[in-house]
Amino acid sequence: MAIGEVRSGNRLAPFASLFPFESRFFTIDGVRMHFVDEGAGPAIVLLHGNPTWSFYYRDLIKGLRDRFRVIAVDHIGCGLSDKPQNYLYTLATHIENFSRLMDHLKLDRVTLGVHDWGGPIGIGWATKSPQRVERLVVFNTAAFLGGKMPLRIRMCGWPVIGGLLVAGLNGFARPAVHMACKDKSRMTPDVAAGYVRPYDSWANRIAILRFVQDIPYSPRVPSHTVLQEIESRLPLLRNKPMSIFWGMKDFCFTPAFLNQWIGHFPDAKVHRLADAGHYVVEDAYELIIPILRDELEAAP
Repeated sequence: MAIGEVRSGNRLAPFASLFPFESRFFTIDGVRMHFVDEGAGPAIVLLHGNPTWSFYYRDLIKGLRDRFRVIAVDHIGCGLSDKPQNYLYTLATHIENFSRLMDHLKLDRVTLGVHDWGGPIGIGWATKSPQRVERLVVFNTAAFLGGKMPLRIRMCGWPVIGGLLVAGLNGFARPAVHMACKDKSRMTPDVAAGYVRPYDSWANRIAILRFVQDIPYSPRVPSHTVLQEIESRLPLLRNKPMSIFWGMKDFCFTPAFLNQWIGHFPDAKVHRLADAGHYVVEDAYELIIPILRDELEAAP
Protein backbone atom coordinates (compact mmCIF):
# COMPACT_ATOMS: atom_id res chain seq x y z
CA MET A 1 0.00 0.00 0.00
CA ALA A 2 1.54 3.31 -1.05
CA ILE A 3 1.46 6.39 1.12
CA GLY A 4 -1.25 8.02 -1.00
CA GLU A 5 -3.49 5.01 -0.41
CA VAL A 6 -3.51 5.03 3.37
CA ARG A 7 -6.55 6.19 5.29
CA SER A 8 -5.35 9.80 5.42
CA GLY A 9 -5.47 9.92 1.61
CA ASN A 10 -4.67 13.07 -0.32
CA ARG A 11 -3.79 15.05 2.81
CA LEU A 12 -0.37 13.34 2.63
CA ALA A 13 0.26 14.11 -1.03
CA PRO A 14 2.45 17.24 -0.53
CA PHE A 15 5.29 15.25 1.04
CA ALA A 16 4.81 11.83 -0.57
CA SER A 17 8.04 12.32 -2.54
CA LEU A 18 9.91 12.82 0.75
CA PHE A 19 8.48 9.65 2.25
CA PRO A 20 8.32 7.22 -0.71
CA PHE A 21 7.86 4.05 1.31
CA GLU A 22 5.25 1.34 1.31
CA SER A 23 2.91 1.63 4.29
CA ARG A 24 2.37 -1.50 6.35
CA PHE A 25 -0.03 -2.07 9.22
CA PHE A 26 -0.26 -4.38 12.21
CA THR A 27 -3.57 -4.52 14.06
CA ILE A 28 -3.55 -4.67 17.86
CA ASP A 29 -6.92 -5.18 19.52
CA GLY A 30 -8.66 -3.56 16.57
CA VAL A 31 -6.25 -0.60 16.32
CA ARG A 32 -3.83 -0.28 13.41
CA MET A 33 -0.15 0.41 13.99
CA HIS A 34 1.68 1.78 10.95
CA PHE A 35 5.28 0.97 10.05
CA VAL A 36 7.60 0.90 7.06
CA ASP A 37 9.85 -2.04 6.27
CA GLU A 38 12.48 -1.31 3.62
CA GLY A 39 15.50 -3.17 2.29
CA ALA A 40 17.03 -6.51 3.24
CA GLY A 41 19.79 -7.70 5.53
CA PRO A 42 20.42 -7.26 9.26
CA ALA A 43 17.43 -5.58 10.86
CA ILE A 44 17.47 -2.02 12.18
CA VAL A 45 14.33 -0.93 14.06
CA LEU A 46 13.79 2.80 14.57
CA LEU A 47 11.44 4.32 17.16
CA HIS A 48 10.40 7.97 17.06
CA GLY A 49 9.35 10.30 19.86
CA ASN A 50 6.81 13.04 20.46
CA PRO A 51 5.59 14.83 18.35
CA THR A 52 7.29 13.17 15.38
CA TRP A 53 6.61 9.91 13.52
CA SER A 54 8.50 7.59 11.16
CA PHE A 55 8.89 10.55 8.77
CA TYR A 56 11.67 11.70 11.12
CA TYR A 57 13.80 8.74 10.00
CA ARG A 58 13.14 9.03 6.25
CA ASP A 59 16.75 9.92 5.35
CA LEU A 60 18.20 7.17 7.53
CA ILE A 61 15.88 4.69 5.81
CA LYS A 62 17.01 5.85 2.38
CA GLY A 63 20.67 5.83 3.43
CA LEU A 64 20.70 2.36 5.00
CA ARG A 65 18.19 0.21 3.10
CA ASP A 66 20.70 -0.85 0.44
CA ARG A 67 22.55 -2.89 3.07
CA PHE A 68 20.07 -3.33 5.92
CA ARG A 69 16.43 -4.09 6.55
CA VAL A 70 15.16 -0.85 8.07
CA ILE A 71 11.88 -0.81 10.01
CA ALA A 72 10.44 2.46 11.33
CA VAL A 73 7.36 2.34 13.54
CA ASP A 74 4.58 4.83 14.28
CA HIS A 75 3.32 4.47 17.84
CA ILE A 76 -0.44 4.16 18.22
CA GLY A 77 -1.88 7.67 17.98
CA CYS A 78 1.07 8.93 15.94
CA GLY A 79 1.87 9.38 12.28
CA LEU A 80 -0.18 7.10 10.06
CA SER A 81 -1.26 4.81 12.89
CA ASP A 82 -4.84 4.93 14.14
CA LYS A 83 -5.66 7.60 16.70
CA PRO A 84 -8.34 6.19 19.03
CA GLN A 85 -9.77 8.73 21.45
CA ASN A 86 -10.55 6.44 24.39
CA TYR A 87 -7.20 4.70 24.67
CA LEU A 88 -4.64 4.16 27.42
CA TYR A 89 -1.76 6.19 26.00
CA THR A 90 0.87 5.31 28.60
CA LEU A 91 4.49 4.22 28.42
CA ALA A 92 3.54 0.70 29.49
CA THR A 93 0.96 0.47 26.69
CA HIS A 94 3.42 1.67 24.05
CA ILE A 95 6.02 -0.87 25.21
CA GLU A 96 3.44 -3.64 25.00
CA ASN A 97 2.37 -2.54 21.51
CA PHE A 98 5.96 -2.53 20.30
CA SER A 99 6.59 -5.93 21.87
CA ARG A 100 3.62 -7.39 20.03
CA LEU A 101 4.81 -5.92 16.73
CA MET A 102 8.29 -7.38 17.23
CA ASP A 103 6.76 -10.78 17.97
CA HIS A 104 4.59 -10.46 14.86
CA LEU A 105 7.64 -9.66 12.70
CA LYS A 106 9.64 -12.43 14.43
CA LEU A 107 12.66 -10.16 14.73
CA ASP A 108 15.77 -11.18 16.65
CA ARG A 109 19.32 -9.83 16.88
CA VAL A 110 18.17 -6.35 15.89
CA THR A 111 19.86 -3.00 16.00
CA LEU A 112 17.49 -0.76 17.93
CA GLY A 113 17.53 2.99 17.25
CA VAL A 114 15.64 5.31 19.59
CA HIS A 115 14.83 9.01 19.88
CA ASP A 116 12.89 10.99 22.50
CA TRP A 117 9.93 8.85 23.77
CA GLY A 118 11.23 6.07 21.53
CA GLY A 119 13.99 5.68 24.13
CA PRO A 120 11.95 4.43 27.08
CA ILE A 121 9.62 2.52 24.73
CA GLY A 122 12.41 0.74 22.88
CA ILE A 123 14.75 0.29 25.82
CA GLY A 124 11.76 -0.84 27.88
CA TRP A 125 11.23 -3.66 25.40
CA ALA A 126 14.98 -4.36 25.15
CA THR A 127 15.43 -4.80 28.90
CA LYS A 128 12.72 -7.46 28.81
CA SER A 129 14.17 -9.18 25.73
CA PRO A 130 17.93 -8.48 25.82
CA GLN A 131 18.68 -11.65 23.88
CA ARG A 132 16.90 -10.15 20.86
CA VAL A 133 19.07 -7.03 20.75
CA GLU A 134 22.33 -6.95 18.84
CA ARG A 135 23.17 -3.25 19.11
CA LEU A 136 21.73 0.04 20.37
CA VAL A 137 21.70 3.44 18.66
CA VAL A 138 20.68 6.41 20.80
CA PHE A 139 19.55 9.83 19.57
CA ASN A 140 18.79 12.48 22.24
CA THR A 141 16.55 10.59 24.61
CA ALA A 142 16.47 9.10 28.10
CA ALA A 143 15.57 5.72 29.55
CA PHE A 144 16.13 6.63 33.19
CA LEU A 145 14.85 9.07 35.79
CA GLY A 146 16.53 12.38 36.45
CA GLY A 147 17.20 15.45 34.38
CA LYS A 148 15.00 18.52 34.05
CA MET A 149 12.38 19.26 31.43
CA PRO A 150 11.99 22.90 30.34
CA LEU A 151 9.04 24.80 31.77
CA ARG A 152 7.53 25.25 28.29
CA ILE A 153 7.23 21.46 28.00
CA ARG A 154 5.94 20.97 31.54
CA MET A 155 3.23 23.58 30.90
CA CYS A 156 1.90 21.49 28.01
CA GLY A 157 1.01 18.76 30.50
CA TRP A 158 -0.90 20.98 32.91
CA PRO A 159 -4.62 20.28 33.33
CA VAL A 160 -6.91 22.31 31.05
CA ILE A 161 -4.11 24.58 29.83
CA GLY A 162 -2.18 21.64 28.38
CA GLY A 163 -5.15 20.31 26.47
CA LEU A 164 -5.90 23.71 24.99
CA LEU A 165 -2.26 24.36 24.03
CA VAL A 166 -1.34 20.94 22.68
CA ALA A 167 -4.55 19.53 21.22
CA GLY A 168 -6.54 22.68 20.60
CA LEU A 169 -3.96 25.19 19.36
CA ASN A 170 -1.38 22.68 18.07
CA GLY A 171 1.10 24.37 20.37
CA PHE A 172 3.46 21.40 20.56
CA ALA A 173 3.83 19.77 17.14
CA ARG A 174 3.85 22.98 15.12
CA PRO A 175 6.42 24.94 17.21
CA ALA A 176 8.60 21.82 17.40
CA VAL A 177 9.44 21.89 13.70
CA HIS A 178 11.19 25.22 14.29
CA MET A 179 12.43 24.89 17.87
CA ALA A 180 13.78 21.33 17.67
CA CYS A 181 15.66 21.71 14.38
CA LYS A 182 18.63 24.06 14.52
CA ASP A 183 19.32 24.19 10.78
CA LYS A 184 16.32 26.25 9.67
CA SER A 185 17.06 25.57 6.01
CA ARG A 186 16.01 21.96 6.60
CA MET A 187 12.45 22.98 7.43
CA THR A 188 11.16 23.66 3.94
CA PRO A 189 7.37 23.99 3.69
CA ASP A 190 7.05 20.39 2.53
CA VAL A 191 9.24 19.02 5.31
CA ALA A 192 7.37 21.01 7.95
CA ALA A 193 4.08 19.79 6.47
CA GLY A 194 5.38 16.23 6.67
CA TYR A 195 5.95 16.51 10.39
CA VAL A 196 2.62 18.08 11.31
CA ARG A 197 0.16 16.80 8.68
CA PRO A 198 -0.84 13.66 10.64
CA TYR A 199 -1.71 15.95 13.57
CA ASP A 200 -4.16 18.22 11.76
CA SER A 201 -7.06 18.26 14.21
CA TRP A 202 -7.79 18.29 17.95
CA ALA A 203 -8.68 14.58 17.81
CA ASN A 204 -5.57 13.65 15.82
CA ARG A 205 -3.35 15.29 18.45
CA ILE A 206 -4.61 13.08 21.27
CA ALA A 207 -1.40 11.02 21.58
CA ILE A 208 0.80 14.13 21.56
CA LEU A 209 -1.11 15.42 24.57
CA ARG A 210 -1.06 12.07 26.38
CA PHE A 211 2.70 11.72 25.87
CA VAL A 212 3.28 15.10 27.49
CA GLN A 213 0.95 14.22 30.36
CA ASP A 214 2.90 10.98 30.89
CA ILE A 215 6.30 12.63 31.37
CA PRO A 216 7.48 11.24 34.76
CA TYR A 217 7.76 14.43 36.79
CA SER A 218 6.70 12.65 39.98
CA PRO A 219 5.75 9.18 41.27
CA ARG A 220 2.11 10.12 40.68
CA VAL A 221 2.61 9.93 36.90
CA PRO A 222 2.00 6.39 35.52
CA SER A 223 5.28 6.29 33.58
CA HIS A 224 7.40 7.02 36.67
CA THR A 225 7.29 3.49 38.08
CA VAL A 226 7.76 1.96 34.62
CA LEU A 227 10.80 4.11 33.89
CA GLN A 228 12.23 3.34 37.30
CA GLU A 229 12.03 -0.37 36.49
CA ILE A 230 13.60 0.17 33.07
CA GLU A 231 16.51 2.00 34.64
CA SER A 232 17.04 -0.81 37.14
CA ARG A 233 17.33 -3.27 34.24
CA LEU A 234 19.79 -1.25 32.12
CA PRO A 235 22.73 -3.43 33.27
CA LEU A 236 21.18 -6.25 31.21
CA LEU A 237 22.14 -4.26 28.09
CA ARG A 238 25.60 -3.13 29.17
CA ASN A 239 27.35 -5.71 27.01
CA LYS A 240 25.57 -4.50 23.87
CA PRO A 241 27.51 -2.23 21.51
CA MET A 242 26.02 1.25 21.65
CA SER A 243 26.39 4.25 19.35
CA ILE A 244 25.21 7.62 20.65
CA PHE A 245 24.55 10.55 18.30
CA TRP A 246 23.81 13.61 20.38
CA GLY A 247 22.63 17.03 19.26
CA MET A 248 24.46 19.30 21.66
CA LYS A 249 22.06 22.21 21.12
CA ASP A 250 19.00 20.30 22.29
CA PHE A 251 16.95 22.55 24.59
CA CYS A 252 15.17 19.52 26.06
CA PHE A 253 17.60 16.58 26.29
CA THR A 254 20.65 18.58 27.28
CA PRO A 255 24.21 17.23 27.56
CA ALA A 256 23.37 16.33 31.17
CA PHE A 257 21.24 13.48 29.81
CA LEU A 258 24.13 12.41 27.59
CA ASN A 259 26.35 12.19 30.66
CA GLN A 260 23.80 9.90 32.29
CA TRP A 261 23.91 7.61 29.26
CA ILE A 262 27.69 7.49 29.46
CA GLY A 263 27.43 6.67 33.15
CA HIS A 264 25.24 3.68 32.38
CA PHE A 265 27.16 2.66 29.24
CA PRO A 266 30.79 3.77 29.62
CA ASP A 267 31.90 1.84 26.54
CA ALA A 268 29.45 3.52 24.18
CA LYS A 269 30.79 5.23 21.05
CA VAL A 270 29.72 8.83 21.53
CA HIS A 271 29.35 11.29 18.66
CA ARG A 272 28.68 14.86 19.81
CA LEU A 273 27.11 16.90 17.02
CA ALA A 274 27.88 20.46 17.98
CA ASP A 275 25.40 22.21 15.68
CA ALA A 276 22.46 19.81 15.97
CA GLY A 277 19.39 20.23 18.14
CA HIS A 278 16.70 17.91 19.45
CA TYR A 279 15.79 16.70 15.94
CA VAL A 280 19.36 15.51 15.63
CA VAL A 281 18.65 13.20 12.69
CA GLU A 282 17.01 16.04 10.74
CA ASP A 283 19.91 18.36 11.52
CA ALA A 284 22.76 15.96 10.84
CA TYR A 285 21.72 12.87 8.87
CA GLU A 286 24.57 13.39 6.36
CA LEU A 287 27.05 13.06 9.23
CA ILE A 288 25.22 10.26 10.99
CA ILE A 289 24.67 7.88 8.08
CA PRO A 290 28.33 7.17 7.11
CA ILE A 291 29.42 6.83 10.74
CA LEU A 292 26.52 4.55 11.55
CA ARG A 293 27.11 2.42 8.46
CA ASP A 294 30.76 1.96 9.39
CA GLU A 295 29.92 0.99 12.96
CA LEU A 296 27.16 -1.39 11.92
CA GLU A 297 29.28 -3.06 9.26
CA ALA A 298 32.19 -3.42 11.67
CA ALA A 299 29.98 -5.17 14.23
CA PRO A 300 30.59 -8.90 14.58
